[in-house]
Amino acid sequence: MCEASEIGGKLLKWYDANARELPWRVPPGLAQLADPYAVWLSEIMLQQTTVTTVKPYFADFMARWPNVQALAAAPDDAVLAAWAGLGYYARARNLLKCARVVAENGGVFPDTEAGLLALPGVGPYTAAAIAAIAFGEPAVVVDGNIERVMARLFNEPDPLPAVKPKLKTRAAQLTPELRAGDHAQALMDLGATICIPKNPRCADCPLKSNCAALKAGTAPELPKRSPKKPKPTRRGIVYFAKRHDGHVLLETRPPRGLLGGMQGLVGSDWLESGAEFAPPFEADWTRSSDEIRHVFTHFHLELTLFVTLAGEVNPQAGTFTPPVDPNSLPSIMRKAYLAGHGMLS
Repeated sequence: MCEASEIGGKLLKWYDANARELPWRVPPGLAQLADPYAVWLSEIMLQQTTVTTVKPYFADFMARWPNVQALAAAPDDAVLAAWAGLGYYARARNLLKCARVVAENGGVFPDTEAGLLALPGVGPYTAAAIAAIAFGEPAVVVDGNIERVMARLFNEPDPLPAVKPKLKTRAAQLTPELRAGDHAQALMDLGATICIPKNPRCADCPLKSNCAALKAGTAPELPKRSPKKPKPTRRGIVYFAKRHDGHVLLETRPPRGLLGGMQGLVGSDWLESGAEFAPPFEADWTRSSDEIRHVFTHFHLELTLFVTLAGEVNPQAGTFTPPVDPNSLPSIMRKAYLAGHGMLS
C-alpha cells in the first residue's frame, strides 16, 4: 500500500498546517485525544447541519451541560428547547436517551466502534467518527465530504447512493493505524475547504498528483448522483390564539414523529390530500392570506394559519401559556407563531 502511505503522509502534513479550528476539536500536534462527550455531541448536531449553524448550539450545550451526566439529568423540555432550530428533532430525543445510557455506565463512553454503535441514536458514521477521533481506533469514517474526496481521488464514475460501499472500501484502504482521528478530520477538512462540491480548488490540493479525477478532467462532475424524486407537498392547519393577558395557546406534540415532544401551535396532521381540523374553541378566527411554508428532508409543508384574540375559554386542545421565546420553537412553529403575533399586533 505504498500509494496509501504516500497519500496519508501528504494529507496529515497538510492537516497539521491547515486544520480548521473547531470548538470540539483537539488541534493537531498536541498528542492527545478529544473528549468523547464533545465529539459525540458535535457529531449528533452536525448530522444534516452545517458547522456554522452548529457552533453556537454546541457552545450553549457545553455551557449548560458540560458533561454527559449533566445532560442526562436535564429535563427533556429544556434540552428540546435548546435544540430548537437545529431540526431533525428525533436526534435530540435520542441524544437524551444516549446520555442516560452512558450516565448509567458511570459517564464513560464505549471505546470501540462496536460498543458505540450499540448506543441510541449512534449510527455507523457517528460510531466510526467517535472511535477514531476520541479513542484513536482505526475506524473507517465516511461522511459526505469524504465520499466526495474518495469519488474524485479514485475517479469513481458510478452515482450516489449506489457507489457508497465502494467509496467506503476506498476510504478503508487509506485509513492508517496511527493518527486515525486526525486522518479522518483531515479528509473532512479537505472536502469542506478544498475538494468542495462546485469549482473544487484542485490547484491547492495536497493530493493533486494522486487524484485520478483531476488527471481525467472529471473532478467537477463527481460524485455523480442519481436523479432525485420530486418532493411531495403536505398541507395542514394551525391556530394561533392569544388572550388579553398575553398568554398563547400551545400544545406539546406527541413524542413520536416529526417535531415529537416539541411545543407548537395547535393544529392538524400534515397530509398530501390536505387537512381538516376543527378550531380548538369557538371564536372569530381570521385566516392569514399567506401560507406558512417550510421544507423538510422528504416533503414541502404548507400550513394555513388562523388567528384570534381569545377570552376566558376552555380549549379542546392545547393550553394557554405565558409567551415563549420563539427561538425555543421548531422552525415551522416559530414561523407560524411570529406570523400570528404579527397579525394581532
